[in-house]
Amino acid sequence: MKALIQRVTQAEVEVSGEIIASVGLGMLVLVGFERGDDHATALRMVDRVMHYRLFSDPEGHLNLDVEAVSGGVLWVPQFTLVADTRHGNRADLNQGLPRDPSAKLFEQLLAEARSRYPGATAGAGRFGAKMRIHLVNDGPVTFLLTTEGSEIS
Repeated sequence: MKALIQRVTQAEVEVSGEIIASVGLGMLVLVGFERGDDHATALRMVDRVMHYRLFSDPEGHLNLDVEAVSGGVLWVPQFTLVADTRHGNRADLNQGLPRDPSAKLFEQLLAEARSRYPGATAGAGRFGAKMRIHLVNDGPVTFLLTTEGSEIS
C-alpha cells in the first residue's frame, strides 16, 4: 500500500462540479492499494499516516502529527499511485489491487480512520469517480509512505 501525504492549508475534492469533501489545515492523503494488501495493511497505514510528523513545532522542526495541530485529513483513493514506472514511457498498472477489493479496502480504511481518529478524519474522495482535487500544499511538504501487504498474490 502506498500513501502520498501532503501538508495542506486547504484541500477539497470535487465530483461532477460538487465539492464532496474538504479540509482546512491538515493533510491530503492519496491512497493506492497493491496486490497483497489487506485489512491489516490498511490498519498499519492509517496509524502511520496519523502519527507521521509533518507539521512544525515552535522551533520549526517537523515534530508534530496532524492531531497535535488539530488538523483534518482528507483521504482520496488513487490507483495510479501504485503504478510501476521504472520502464518505458507508459505506466504498468498491473501491481494494483483489482477494483472491487480496492473499493472494499478503501471503505475499511475510512471506517478505521473515522473510528480511531474521529476528530481528524475530515472526509474522503469517492472511489472510482473522476475527481478534481484542489489543494494548497504547505511548504511544500510531501512524503510517500509505503506499507507492505501481509501476503503476496
